[in-house]
Amino acid sequence: MNPLLAGPMEMTLALAVVKTLVLVVGGVITYFSFKAYRRTRQRALGYLTIGFGLVTLGFVLAGMLYELLEVHLVTGILLESLLVLAGFLVIAYSLYVQ
Repeated sequence: MNPLLAGPMEMTLALAVVKTLVLVVGGVITYFSFKAYRRTRQRALGYLTIGFGLVTLGFVLAGMLYELLEVHLVTGILLESLLVLAGFLVIAYSLYVQ
């Protein structure tokens, strides 16, 4: 099946599946980085955990806001992008600090 010819229902379902997988995988990565932080108490791992949490939340938030709270889609995408940006900045900082 050509994804460009798929109807809105198929695309909505595919997006929901992908966003759910992003939430699960991002949650697992965040959990493991938190476990590593708790075990070692290294500040960099704490920042890494926060960064992964923000990125995961950002990737999932736009669709949830649009579907559940009826927030304008552009507003949701802007909030998503800001969270992902903040998460990446925190991850970059965690790699910089010793």
